[in-house]
Amino acid sequence: MHYPVIQQPMSFATYPSLRDRIVLITGGATGIGAALVEAFAQQHARVAFLDIDQDAGIALVERLATANLPQPLFLACDLTDIDALRAAIATAEQRLGGLDVLVNNAANDQRHTLEDLTPEAFDQGIAVNLRHQLFAVQAVAPVMKAANRGSIINMSSISWIIPSTGLPVYIAAKAAIVGLTRTLAHELGPHNIRVNAVLPGAILTEKQQRLWLTDDYKREILARQALKRHLDPEDVARLVLFLAADDSSAITNQSHVIDGGWV
Repeated sequence: MHYPVIQQPMSFATYPSLRDRIVLITGGATGIGAALVEAFAQQHARVAFLDIDQDAGIALVERLATANLPQPLFLACDLTDIDALRAAIATAEQRLGGLDVLVNNAANDQRHTLEDLTPEAFDQGIAVNLRHQLFAVQAVAPVMKAANRGSIINMSSISWIIPSTGLPVYIAAKAAIVGLTRTLAHELGPHNIRVNAVLPGAILTEKQQRLWLTDDYKREILARQALKRHLDPEDVARLVLFLAADDSSAITNQSHVIDGGWV
């Protein structure tokens, strides 16, 4: 069945509590991450973002400057190198004067088969999709505890709920992020630090459309979703803004699905 892509005029919230709030985003140069950086800049937050793609990171900073938005701090970083990750977070904290929000966004949904999986590939997949999230939280926790506030948003996925096939290590990591979120919410809650997970569905990033989202798969997505429209990175960013803002101050230990009603 063919479903028309429905676009309706919309207007979106401004969050006064996010003005001048210091936000750190991992994997912020492209895709959902770039939409996050721009969305927080539009709220006049003070944003730092980390990414291994230096060219894309610099291009994003330049594009936001051209749009007369607050210039984010870009730090090139391989998040699988935990020492480099810690150093970049320390630099962001020092240069911006603290950290109020952490968005653990970076991931790579590279397809792989069970038959061809090696221990080395498993370790790399966990490093890219899970390990850095825990160590980023470890690095930001002291400054958030000192301020007695903070919001941490960990990016998971509905892929482990569906479940998807053809990328078992990625699925394992995305499921683990939900468990990690729940325990960290209780670890950090006494310090007024909130920890939530966001589980996107099929999001039309440039990478997804280039590599995976064929026309047939797009039709399958719309057939499975309750909402008959495609989801963009900005849809995810608006949910993350809410979880970072004071408007969600009583929300923690939760997994927030944004998938157009797929699951």
